Amino acid sequence: HTISVPWTNKEYSLRWERMRDKLEPGAKETWTLVVEGATTDEPAEIVAAMYDASLDAFLPHQWPDGLGVFYRDTPRHYSQFHNAWISHFRSVERWHIHYEGGGPEWPRFLPLLSESSHGGRIFSKSPIVAGAPALMREGAADAFAAAPAAVAGEAMPADALAAAPAQAGAAESTAAPIDWSEISARKNLKETAFFFPHLSADENGTVRLEFTMPEALTTWKFLGFAHDSQLRSGLLTGEMVTAKDLMVQPNPPRFLREGDLVEFTVKVTNKSAAAVTGKVRLEFSDAETLTNANSALGNEAPEQDLDLPANESRTYPWKIAVPEGQGFLQYRAVASTGAVSDGEEGWLPVLSRRVLLTESITLPIRDAGEKTFTLPKLLESGASETLQHQSLTAQVVSRPAWYAVLSLPYLMEYPHQCAEQVFNRLYANALARHLANSNPKIRRVFDLWRESQPEAIDSPLLKNEELKSVLIEETPWLREAADETQARKRIGLLFEANRLDHETTATLMQLESMQIDNGAWPWFPGGRENEFVTLYLVSGFGRLGHLGVSVDDKLALRALDRLDDWIDERHQACLRDKTERFGSIEALYLYARSFFLERRPPAPEHQDALDYFQNLAVKKWHELSRLSQAHVALGLKRFGDAETPSAIVASLLERSVHDEELGRYWRDTERHWWWYRAPIETQAMMIEVFREIDNNETAADECRVWLLKQRQTQAWPSTKSTADAVHALLLGGDDLLASDALVSLSLGDTKVQPETTEAGTGFYEERFAATEVRPEMGRVTLTKTDKGVAWGALHWQYLEDIAKVTPHEDKPLTLKKSLFVKRDGKAGPELKALADDDVLRPGDELVTRVELRTDRDLEYVHLKDQRGSGTEPTGVLSGHRFQDGLAYYESTRDTASHFFIEYLPKGTYVFETSARVQLRGRYESGIAEIQCLYAPEFNSHSGSVTLRVE
Repeated sequence: HTISVPWTNKEYSLRWERMRDKLEPGAKETWTLVVEGATTDEPAEIVAAMYDASLDAFLPHQWPDGLGVFYRDTPRHYSQFHNAWISHFRSVERWHIHYEGGGPEWPRFLPLLSESSHGGRIFSKSPIVAGAPALMREGAADAFAAAPAAVAGEAMPADALAAAPAQAGAAESTAAPIDWSEISARKNLKETAFFFPHLSADENGTVRLEFTMPEALTTWKFLGFAHDSQLRSGLLTGEMVTAKDLMVQPNPPRFLREGDLVEFTVKVTNKSAAAVTGKVRLEFSDAETLTNANSALGNEAPEQDLDLPANESRTYPWKIAVPEGQGFLQYRAVASTGAVSDGEEGWLPVLSRRVLLTESITLPIRDAGEKTFTLPKLLESGASETLQHQSLTAQVVSRPAWYAVLSLPYLMEYPHQCAEQVFNRLYANALARHLANSNPKIRRVFDLWRESQPEAIDSPLLKNEELKSVLIEETPWLREAADETQARKRIGLLFEANRLDHETTATLMQLESMQIDNGAWPWFPGGRENEFVTLYLVSGFGRLGHLGVSVDDKLALRALDRLDDWIDERHQACLRDKTERFGSIEALYLYARSFFLERRPPAPEHQDALDYFQNLAVKKWHELSRLSQAHVALGLKRFGDAETPSAIVASLLERSVHDEELGRYWRDTERHWWWYRAPIETQAMMIEVFREIDNNETAADECRVWLLKQRQTQAWPSTKSTADAVHALLLGGDDLLASDALVSLSLGDTKVQPETTEAGTGFYEERFAATEVRPEMGRVTLTKTDKGVAWGALHWQYLEDIAKVTPHEDKPLTLKKSLFVKRDGKAGPELKALADDDVLRPGDELVTRVELRTDRDLEYVHLKDQRGSGTEPTGVLSGHRFQDGLAYYESTRDTASHFFIEYLPKGTYVFETSARVQLRGRYESGIAEIQCLYAPEFNSHSGSVTLRVE
């Protein structure tokens, strides 16, 4: 049984001595709170906060009722039938066990401290209170208060907005004129009233709270928590309201766009017991100059008559039309009866009707020759009267194989100490030393990167900021970009000769210290032997020798002896169990063993095991993954089998897909949990197979194209994949790195003459200003003089009226935006596609569906879905999401919803967001845009739809 000690001697009772629960907005207040039981000898300390209660609609917030640190002894005693687990014994009836009590209750301390908006600290489990000002800046917190209100009067046809600026209810009045300049408007609308982290009680236990209320008309929630050095504590909560007899509450949109026709509504509430009459006024001014903007917006009758019965509210509409060139606005809604008045001021951003668009085409080219591309919209741009060129940027990467070298620092500096990654540090350092010494041209590139072209090794996430739809600082990936840049910037030091010699020796010694007495390696130091890790390291030593890299491989030969014993043990197990076991681990053994047939032939006692598994490989290779099939083919070829490897290569070619841009690949190239299905490692093995078995350099080059195209849009995902990819790209020599040839580029009849060229990659770009851009530049010609793959991109930026934007779809990415209205049907809510002539009503739920298709894997993708100015998002909390196998971060902002996708596998995806139609009028839905920030040439956007609300 549980025995609960009440601990009443550790409880404080808090009560108000002076507090008003109905306050005037902006009023100065003094409240007094009494902590009963507190004395001078035992003083109590108070933390107190008050915030807009509407924030609880997003995430309820509360403080604990007590410290929760006092021990409660609740042991659990139970009987147990210990023989029930025996397989041949089965009880006839279950014993009914009575549990006495439960486990011990551990102390629950107050949540962690977080910074408040007033520079103090606040006890908070919820980020809402501490981050309320940030929510206000993004316009999310006022979504609760800005819920659609019933609009007074009859429905307003959308065309009436454009035709007649006259205001409903603007009839002549005989009331005395009102001096509007004498009426003050409320401006301080922040959601936190105060936060006092350190209030002390006096000798009577009394605490004074002095503050000035914000000017928002709302309900406020108070939280007060008292505690002392004896661990006594108490909690006090409450609610109070800021209100006036006459209250003005405008319902502004989050933003406006040039060309919008909207009905701006203001709700006026009479809280008194008598009917009132007077005037209500809505006026606009330019936020920068404070000059009157009523005429520019068509607000020719800013005043309306006010006639309110007791304890009632009414909504008053004004029709406004936003002209082109209109800047940031300030609105001021005020009402007066002559005796009482109220008002509210706020800011209203105005977006340009012309949107900046970036349309790009990729320019892939392979081997020597000439290739022409077109950007049709640029060629036809002269037909648009509203289109304005901004810039045209042409880029070329002449030697992408250098991206493999740029990946080596990742291997050299990977911090973990498992055997695989220690070996990959050895691999990278030994390979870098080999490259630096093999060709003076390659050595010179390293020196140029370090000394005169440090920008060449910046992360792709930090390059081309002017071409990207979002700043890297506004994404979750700033740290990744900085980390990649810092690793690359150290590449000059990493390729310094003395450092390479030292690191190679140090990693060999570390691998030797990790090796177990029998020759095998564990995954981490001190662990048991791991067959896969040992095979991976032995094959890695073999690959280095295969590339001509000089490295001491005595450790691999020692491990090979253990692997021969291990394969013999597996052979004996198969004979004993009378089963034929041949899988990916046996295939990897054949591959790793085949590198050392001349230097360390198999011992006679192991020959039977080798023959056995070679026969099984011939029999079962078609049951394995592609990576393991490649291991079998190469292993059997080196062991002397002439037929099976050719059959495997023929099968691989038959199952492959060839694409002019992407090269040769297989449709099953996707991420898997198992090592023998890893896509980058598998593709690297395909290159080795085609070169060595079939002498098919064409197929090997086509596989290299796919591998490099993956590097164009994403970083290789691990040390293992990076090492395998570097090995495959450098098979056959360093010709791809030593070449000096550049790919030439022409735009129409303009040939690009690069002033500077990036060392190594041969990257250059040419940027044309708006006045230099001509429609014929939409025809691009690339000329290549040597073998290998290269690519470029053409980026065209222009301004266009949002209503005239047409979708842009490039091959890698396509984007389609559709709008639906949610209606109640017989079977429940139904989505009805929005037609061009459909009319919406305030309160309708508008569902936006964005359909995304990609034909390749992409990393660091940003999707932006704009909203109409008269709509309000139904979901305003940002956060991580997971749907249809895709993980991403969704950020809800004032003008759009942003989706940040760190890894986007090829396929089709659907994103849906909902918004509530709030204001009558005619305005644009906005476009959807997507861009790969790692390779900004991969982008797409949709068109916009005109929304009509009556």
